[in-house]
Amino acid sequence: MFKEFKDFILTGNVIDFAVAVILAGAVGLVVNGFVNDIIMPVVGHFAGGMDFASLAYELSPAMGTEGEDGYVAANAIRYGAWINTIINLIIVGFVLFMMVRAYNKTKDPVVEEAAGPSQEDLLAEIRDLLKK
Repeated sequence: MFKEFKDFILTGNVIDFAVAVILAGAVGLVVNGFVNDIIMPVVGHFAGGMDFASLAYELSPAMGTEGEDGYVAANAIRYGAWINTIINLIIVGFVLFMMVRAYNKTKDPVVEEAAGPSQEDLLAEIRDLLKK
């Protein structure tokens, strides 16, 4: 059983998949950092300095003082955080689209081989040569 597991783990597909997952996580961090640290401040600036994450509909207010015993946090529907998530999704999708588009431009175009003569043409040529 251990030998089968070892063979499975050491196959190229599993190792390639593991590398792809790790790289995808790293690329995800880079893209999220780009969106959160560079793009969202620009969006907030053009939205009048508004931070969407602070938008919420409070269902019940906080009770007590934060850090003391008996403190109950406010219960709110944080729709601003949801708006931020949607904006992040659109921006991340666009950035990934641009990355894939740039990658596809770097690949070699598929060169179709020129079609050679058909079998009938070759047989006719052989026939003509034999007649001579």
